[in-house]
Amino acid sequence: MKTNYQYPLEPDWSAKDIETVTTLYRHVEDAYELPQGVNRAQLLASYLQFKTVVDSKALEKNLGRQFEQVSNYSIYKTVQAAKK
Repeated sequence: MKTNYQYPLEPDWSAKDIETVTTLYRHVEDAYELPQGVNRAQLLASYLQFKTVVDSKALEKNLGRQFEQVSNYSIYKTVQAAKK
């Protein structure tokens, strides 16, 4: 686990958008870091909310890559595991 990193965010997002996106980031971190993981329903709900802010597949992939670079945690792999 890396500490003291900055979440990838877009400068034109509102405070509500930033809160929505960081909620998903925190849930992904919890999935990796907490012994009990994260609640599957909460993770998937936060991903759906994330998709209302990040409606472009290209931006989603870009943010996912940036997040994985700074945290070593994959949004894609976490969401895919939760969907199974």
